[in-house]
Amino acid sequence: MPNPKRKHTPHRRDCRRSANSKVSSPNLGKCSNCNSVKLPHRVCGKCGFYNGKLIIPLKLKKSK
Repeated sequence: MPNPKRKHTPHRRDCRRSANSKVSSPNLGKCSNCNSVKLPHRVCGKCGFYNGKLIIPLKLKKSK
């Protein structure tokens, strides 16, 4: 196996390592029922609807 003739600079090493660490934000969509922001293909966390159907009935808070 060939060995490197010269040591790579820290800048070159860090640029290579940082290229994989860039994380993009996920694509967000709107809920068709309450128009809140949610991830696609997931049940809405605010109202519990998915694809226009109630999947998870959410409990209502009791006011005193």
